[in-house]
Amino acid sequence: MSATRPEFEKTSAALNSVAAAVFLTSLKVAVGIWSGSMGILAEAAHSALDFLAAVVTYFAVRIAGRPADSGHTYGHGKIENFSALIETLLLLVTCVWIIKESVLRLTGRGPHVEASVWAFGVLAISIAVDFTRSRMLQRAAIKHRSQALEADALHFSTDVWSSAVVILGLIGVRVAAAVPSLQFLEKADAVAALIVAGIVVVIGLRLGFRSIQALLDAAPAEAVDKIKTAVETVEGVHNCHAVRVRRSGPTYFVDLHVLIKGTQSLEAVHQLTEKIEQKVQAILPEADTTVHPEPWTPAAPTPIAEGRQSSIDPPP
Repeated sequence: MSATRPEFEKTSAALNSVAAAVFLTSLKVAVGIWSGSMGILAEAAHSALDFLAAVVTYFAVRIAGRPADSGHTYGHGKIENFSALIETLLLLVTCVWIIKESVLRLTGRGPHVEASVWAFGVLAISIAVDFTRSRMLQRAAIKHRSQALEADALHFSTDVWSSAVVILGLIGVRVAAAVPSLQFLEKADAVAALIVAGIVVVIGLRLGFRSIQALLDAAPAEAVDKIKTAVETVEGVHNCHAVRVRRSGPTYFVDLHVLIKGTQSLEAVHQLTEKIEQKVQAILPEADTTVHPEPWTPAAPTPIAEGRQSSIDPPP
């Protein structure tokens, strides 16, 4: 079975990310070995972690695109949420490494920074590639509501900031070497890296929390109340209750019960449920909605006298 266009676009975005990671890792390893720069080799190790994250995203997107089967009746979309959680953990690992290196440099125990032209060149290329692929991934993530691609985009946008901080640090090294009175600039990159790492940790934890919520079938904020209110505006619906919402990858699944006039034909009930589904999809686009109609009849009041009589009748 050929992939649908959305799945093809998501897979292509993930595959391009893998190719970019391979290119950057290979470039940094080659230049690092040729120049003997430990800084560039450290960046190569960082890019290798990016490659692992990109591979995880690629396979997650591929698996998530498989249709539902007898063993996975809701499809395979949860793998995207799980992949986003793994990516978040890898992102936090990267931040721990950045914080560790920054602290070592601030305390004077870190490696000496070599501000060579090769370092500037490799980092400039890295920024250009990471910026391009993070924008591409972010557009695909928004378009297809993909948490896996969103996590991948966050991962590589982080690389843009970290590389930019390293370049600022290299500039600081050059300035400090030329102007002895500005020796403190050698530490500027470490301070900036700590700030960037702190911001990324906060963003990463938020994304990780959302991924865990999706894995635990937590309903989107206020979605249940919005659906209930919208459905009850449909003519012929007397009540909407037992609304349940869960997310699997980019798809929302909604179950709800409605009270409707019980004397309607099956065709009329079917048309009514389609209107209800349209209301739900206006709130959660392309939601897979199951409507359970229940017959509604105005309750007839019980005569008071009859109730009293039944209460005093002697048992047979």
